Amino acid sequence: MYNIKLAAKAMLPRSLHSTLRGFYYRLKKVYYLAFGRAICQGETYKARARRLKEGFFEKYCRGNGIDIGYGGDLLTANCQGWDFEHGDAHTMKGLKAAQFDFVYSSHTLEHLTNPELALQNWWRILKPEGYLILYLPHRDLYEKRHRLPSQWNPDHKHFFLLDHDDPPDTLGIIPLIDRALENYKIVEAKICDAGHTITDPERHSDGEYSIEVVIKKLPDQRL
Repeated sequence: MYNIKLAAKAMLPRSLHSTLRGFYYRLKKVYYLAFGRAICQGETYKARARRLKEGFFEKYCRGNGIDIGYGGDLLTANCQGWDFEHGDAHTMKGLKAAQFDFVYSSHTLEHLTNPELALQNWWRILKPEGYLILYLPHRDLYEKRHRLPSQWNPDHKHFFLLDHDDPPDTLGIIPLIDRALENYKIVEAKICDAGHTITDPERHSDGEYSIEVVIKKLPDQRL
């Protein structure tokens, strides 16, 4: 499906494609704000059974949270969904500092042009002692290639690995966290591949094919 989209994009003048794309997303924004999003079963739902076994929700999802880029697949009932109809995920404009007990994002950071800026603003809206939870596609499990574009999602701006950068297209999420954040502790950082069996680079992966990182926000010792 995504290869068809890429072929169609190549056939259109760039200016016309941008105009049509902008119009399409404006219509979607109006619709979602008016009627909300339908409940769907995406990457967050796929990880639910594993997380229940691990006690994930009891450890990291207490209080009030926000699910950034949720797409109708909300993490928990005690968090609100945030997607493009609510605002830019880079800035989270309109949300107060230290507003949420946990901030969660699934398969969103790879779509953003400036993931470092996004992490800084997701951190800004998180309370001290709260958790920032990142869930994003692992390059070698999902993309199964080293260079952009993604053959599965042409909107991906970056690929991700767990612990190291691999220029020009791959970011290590742990080095990125170190560049973007202060006063943090990484509580968990792991590759999640439950049910993943398809390694053929020409076939879409099954099961989980993601990196999961949980970061605790420490109190600012300067205060």
